[in-house]
Amino acid sequence: MPQALTIKKIDGKPGQVYYPLQIVQVPKPTPGPKDVLVRLHAAALNHRDFFIRQHLYPGISFDHPMLADGYGTVVDAGSEARSFIGKTVVLTPCRGWASSPDGPEDAKAFSVIGSAALTPAGTAQDYVAVPADEVELAPAHLTPYEAAALPLVGLTGWRALVTKALHGRVDDAAGRNILVTGIGGGVALNVLQFATAMGCNVYVTSGDPAKLERARRLGAKGGVSYKEPGWDKQLAAQLPPSRPYLDAVVDGAGGDIVAKTVRLLRPGAVISVYGMTVGPKMDWLMQAVMKNVDLRGTTMGSRAEFRAMVEFVRRHEIRPVVSRVVRGLASLEAVDGLFEDMRAGRQFGKLVIDISSPESGGGDGGSSSRSSSSSGGEGSPKL
Repeated sequence: MPQALTIKKIDGKPGQVYYPLQIVQVPKPTPGPKDVLVRLHAAALNHRDFFIRQHLYPGISFDHPMLADGYGTVVDAGSEARSFIGKTVVLTPCRGWASSPDGPEDAKAFSVIGSAALTPAGTAQDYVAVPADEVELAPAHLTPYEAAALPLVGLTGWRALVTKALHGRVDDAAGRNILVTGIGGGVALNVLQFATAMGCNVYVTSGDPAKLERARRLGAKGGVSYKEPGWDKQLAAQLPPSRPYLDAVVDGAGGDIVAKTVRLLRPGAVISVYGMTVGPKMDWLMQAVMKNVDLRGTTMGSRAEFRAMVEFVRRHEIRPVVSRVVRGLASLEAVDGLFEDMRAGRQFGKLVIDISSPESGGGDGGSSSRSSSSSGGEGSPKL
């Protein structure tokens, strides 16, 4: 019988509780007329999933399968979606946001999938039935692990960079200087790859020198450690003499990012913030006001942005970076190890669960505990 990975409810206050993982038996879904039935091969973790286990995320469900990122093969479909059968696909990681550049058309109806009260969809299971218009054909150059690593962080990074930082002007991006903070996380790495493919000069920050070096191998022009005093001055020295300023910052930390970068930003530059891991508040300086700096908050993205992002990845043959892979939804200890990687900040790229082999179908709920790792362009694992 098919299986799903969920969280188990236990007593505890938000931020103090840590919900354990559990495997449950679930019926095989039956697709409706406009639905596709996807046999999932791989799924990936996000920081959202770590927050869910601590009850630090709104609208969670203990009944619906975890995870928002998934890749699989369409094995059945309703009468109006039969053309998808046999195709490999990636799933849209959210629901309720069609195309508005401003945000979800109805904020109350918007939800990320995976352990969500508003939608039963989740990718930590053997099979999922979803509307055919909630999948995209997977780029053929990607491995199953890379494809599973793409949806949520790819969409978040695309909106933060393209819609917000570049005002949608992809064709006018070449030569711009972009700072991407916290390199090593999935969103930051996707922004690095997208911006590099557009011809931007990308600079990065990290607290780990090894991550800075790996980012350079992925195309970053330079990088600095945010743990070093005066890192903004070090960054200034790396900018090209012909363009000695930043056009945009794509940031997931918050904190003192405005104070650290305002002297480097050109007038009218953009700070695009998709997360605030340092704290829920950040300072806004009068110096930024005088330079007409634009501070823009950004979340995941729309269905239209997801389609554009996947097509860009396909056209430029971008490979998402995979940090580590474990085998089997039922390998709870191994999956817990991925969460511990996230807790400790050890990952460089995405953390992935191998659910089934696309060639053999993998059976329902394999539990092998083998693991492997990759770093995107440096040799990605195959199923």
